[in-house]
Parts: sequence; structure tokens; C-alpha cells
Amino acid sequence: MAQAQRTAIVTGAARGIGAAIATRLAADGMSVAVLDLDEGACGATVEKIKAAGGDAIAVGANVADEASVTAAVERVAEELGGPTVLVNNAGITRDNLLFKMGVDDWDAVMGVHLRGAFLMSKAAQKHMVAAEWGRIVNLSSVSALGNRGQANYSAAKAGMQGFTKTLAIELGRYNVTANAIAPGFIETEMTAATAERVGVPFEDFKKMAAKEIPVARVGQPEDIAHTVSFLTSEGAGFVSGQVIYVAGGPRA
Repeated sequence: MAQAQRTAIVTGAARGIGAAIATRLAADGMSVAVLDLDEGACGATVEKIKAAGGDAIAVGANVADEASVTAAVERVAEELGGPTVLVNNAGITRDNLLFKMGVDDWDAVMGVHLRGAFLMSKAAQKHMVAAEWGRIVNLSSVSALGNRGQANYSAAKAGMQGFTKTLAIELGRYNVTANAIAPGFIETEMTAATAERVGVPFEDFKKMAAKEIPVARVGQPEDIAHTVSFLTSEGAGFVSGQVIYVAGGPRA
């Protein structure tokens, strides 16, 4: 029996981890909606997917805005088919020590990470329930365990884990799984920006990080994409409500 064609939405997919995930899911045979705040920024990811023979569209949406999310998911359903795979990857950082952190920086991080995952999951789940099959993967972080200067980000990523476990409980009866991935140090524009902010050359920053990682290297976006590929596969139907630390070694 042939496998049904799957449609996936990957948020924050214009670059970095999101782009790697979108590219991998397309290689797995899924039609992929490459979603980001700036639709134009998604072009390179879409072109890469299409050049490899895959099917993808660029979708601009603010994941923290309900109307924008609703319109985006409806567009994906119309152009690619009802989405039954959702990867909530979109994220931002607004790092600062607690006494320096503004309310706007707290709200912005919570809005993109938690409100965004909530709105996207709520909009997509109806397609999964109707199909009696679905996969939701939320991007958490090792920072969920606590990290200096990231009270907002750590709280959001810890909240993502509780959100994931609740989705797994509520949606499991419909053959929909929900899992979270908690990356460690991944080489992206975001970690490069962190190095610049603290005044350390990025190569030195990576070397320092690698010394604390059991496999002795920093992660690549593809390391996360490989894990997403498994969690969204047919074979992962009995894996739900889990938080997987993809950090090169023990974390919790």
C-alpha cells in the first residue's frame, strides 16, 4: 500500500535549523511549506528544495498573530494539501540579565516561541485529526534547563516541553504524535550573533563550546533535521510526548 502524500509546515525555515529541516522533509518525500516572517527570505530554501526535485512553497506569516497564522495554514491546505506535519521551529532571542531585561523583550520571546507554537498547532491539528494521522515537533533547547542571561528564552523553551507533553496526551487518540527536540550548541547565524554580542570570535566561541560537548564538536543544523526526519516518519508512531536532547551527549 502506497504511503499517502504528506504536507509539512516548517516555521522559521528561511535559514539555519529551519531551512535544514525543510530541505530534509522534502527529501523524505513531503511537500513543504517554508514559513517565515519574511516570505521573500524563504526563496533560497524553496529553490534548493525544487532544484533537488522536491515540492515547496514560500509562506510569509507572523506566528504570534492569530489571523496571520490562520491565513497561512489555509493557504498551505489549498496549495499543497492539508498539513499533517508541523515543525514549530520559529524563534528569537532577546538576551539580557534579569535586572536589565525589558518587558517588551520578555513578551517578544514568549510571543514567537510559545504563542507561535500554540497558534500554529491549533490551526494545523484539525487537518491532522481529519486525516487520523499527524506529527508535531516543537523545538525546545538545552536552555530550558536554565542559562544565564536567558530568563525569557529558558522559560519559553521549558514551556515548550510542557506544551508538547500536553499535545501528546490530547491528540494521541487521533494518531497524532507530539515530541520536542532540545538542541545544544548548533552552528547558526543565531549562535554567531551571540558570539559577536559577547565579543568572542565565532571560531573561538565554537571551540570553547566543543570542549564541553562529549562528542567534541558543535552541532550542525542537519543534526536536528535528521532527528526531525525520524520523529515525523511513519515508523515513529509510538514515540510521543518525549523531549529528545540533541546536544552531543548527556544534558539532563
